Amino acid sequence: MTAASATETVEAVFRIESARIIAGVARIVRDVGIAEELAQDALVAALEQWPEAGVPDRPGAWLMTTAKRRAIDLVRRKETYARKLAEVGRALEDVPPPDPAGFDDPDGIDDDLLRLIFTACHPVLSTEARIALTLRLLGGLTTQEIARAFLAPESTVAQRVVRAKRALAKAEVPFEVPHGADRDARLASVLEVIYLIFNEGYSATAGDDLVRPALCEDALRLARVLAGLMPKEPEVHGLVALLEFQASRIPARTGPDGAPVLLADQNRARWNRLFIRRGIEALRYAGDGPYSVQAAIAACHARTMRYEDTDWASIAVLYARLKALVPSPVVELNRAVAVAMSEGPEAGLVLVDALGDEPALKGYHLLPSVRGDLLERLGRPAEARAEFARAASLTRNAREREHLERRAARLRGDDESQ
Repeated sequence: MTAASATETVEAVFRIESARIIAGVARIVRDVGIAEELAQDALVAALEQWPEAGVPDRPGAWLMTTAKRRAIDLVRRKETYARKLAEVGRALEDVPPPDPAGFDDPDGIDDDLLRLIFTACHPVLSTEARIALTLRLLGGLTTQEIARAFLAPESTVAQRVVRAKRALAKAEVPFEVPHGADRDARLASVLEVIYLIFNEGYSATAGDDLVRPALCEDALRLARVLAGLMPKEPEVHGLVALLEFQASRIPARTGPDGAPVLLADQNRARWNRLFIRRGIEALRYAGDGPYSVQAAIAACHARTMRYEDTDWASIAVLYARLKALVPSPVVELNRAVAVAMSEGPEAGLVLVDALGDEPALKGYHLLPSVRGDLLERLGRPAEARAEFARAASLTRNAREREHLERRAARLRGDDESQ
């Protein structure tokens, strides 16, 4: 194996396993900031050793074991070692390598990951800091990607992450799954974090790939774990249902070349029917909160085998209900699409144009993209082409940009023929 290919392998494995490694190390050192540093140390060790020694059979287990050993060495060097040893027990003396089967079982419950997400969502942090830190630690996202998800400056997000780690360390937040009222209080933040992690995987804000399935898998897995932990919480089941429905579409969302495939053009035979059945089952236990309403919207699509048969009127009503629960220009943009499909593009364009001055949508590429689609349907190709070009200039995802540029180019001929 060449050094370049070994490096690529190391980076790919670390991207997938980083959250589990940080979580496993945090259980030992009780500090998520230090745990992330030790995980990075394991990454550096792999970059140094794998090009010469070769990639191990279980690369994720190798990284986990290396990071844990360094964590143990760090604890042993601390003056408070005796007290720490009493806290973590005799198991600290000899931490065995992780069971390889644990890295192959996507449905196995990883308690360390669950502890990590609840720790990162501790009330000592602001809501923004909780979400940013968890996306960083569990999602493995860069500060740039998190900033894109928040529509916030990258420097602001970077400061949030650093300050969040310091705040957790200063408050000596225990690395545990909380119980009772404390657990309930943190639930809303945990659900939001899982939702954002899934969204970054479902439609990557940057990079060369439209979809990053590993993030979707992690988010869906965490949501399922939460449903097992909190079976009487309707919104947990609502989130699970939503993610199951959305994940079912992933196989059909991109073509053989990685280009995005619009919902109207997707081969619904490729949708994962098992995920859809799981989503329908989870929806039975959902309530009337924001995630449950979004799940009901997704169910309208999941239950329809032909795009032409979609009940857009019901979807528009559900988006109106969602807007009442969580007022948002993005929700209103989605409602505009549903209204355009049920009442005609003119009605949808009126709603879209009303969003033109929304500060939160200034750099949001889907606003001009939706407007371009409606203008094209109304037979206004020159205006539509300009909107698609603007949308292409705003997106930082290469696949989306190429798709939007193709739509703009295709309209050039229509415009010139008029």
